[in-house]
Amino acid sequence: MNRGRIWLRSASLANLLFLYLPIAVLILFSFNASRLSATWQGGTFRWYLVLVEDQALLAAVHNSLVVAAVSTFLATVLGVSAAVGLERLPAGRRWTVEGALLLPLVIPEVMLGVALLLFFVMIKVPLSLVTVTIGHTVWNVPIVAVIVQARLQKLDSRLVEAALDLGATPWQAFRRVTLPLLTPAIIGAVLMAFTLSLDDFIVTFFTAGPGSTTLPLKVYSMIKSGVSPEINALSAMLVLISMALIGLSLLVQRQRH
Repeated sequence: MNRGRIWLRSASLANLLFLYLPIAVLILFSFNASRLSATWQGGTFRWYLVLVEDQALLAAVHNSLVVAAVSTFLATVLGVSAAVGLERLPAGRRWTVEGALLLPLVIPEVMLGVALLLFFVMIKVPLSLVTVTIGHTVWNVPIVAVIVQARLQKLDSRLVEAALDLGATPWQAFRRVTLPLLTPAIIGAVLMAFTLSLDDFIVTFFTAGPGSTTLPLKVYSMIKSGVSPEINALSAMLVLISMALIGLSLLVQRQRH
């Protein structure tokens, strides 16, 4: 094995350790029997059981799931529609619309959160789960559109043309030809949007009001009093669920018909 290959593998291993070693330590200490996270005193599932009995935490989980489900549905409908519409625009107009559509992804998330907060204050809409859902939808629409558009660009346009030549209406061609071919990308986009909504903190922080605390906000409020095994357990669950959903999203997007 030459030195270049050894160096490349060593650098890859170092990167993986840098990314995942803290997560592994977090998960390990979520089973720590000690109340102090700095010392290991044996394994226990106690902290996971404590989480299940925490009513405030369960309310935050409920809020997160509601926001993630509704915002994902809205973002999927709008994102798929935007992706299909963009593919039918002339190149010049398409680039302009794409630039505007991708703006929420380009600007810093803090700026997006502040802009949404100012917008809701300006139109005198009280902050609540509704405003959080709108904020997450704004963030997720371009993500869904990008994923679906990438799939659209790989489709054979002759399939749709053949359906139209055989007497199908444009809607029938979309429903029976285009939509089935887009299904893996749409499912992947749904999983990705749901994951990002479930984990989002910054946009939620600026758009949440009284009674609309989500799981990331709950974790943030718990950390203020110190890092405890409960926080480790909750964070470990969030990390594992997020990684599983993202992995499933990538797996679905790679499917071929």
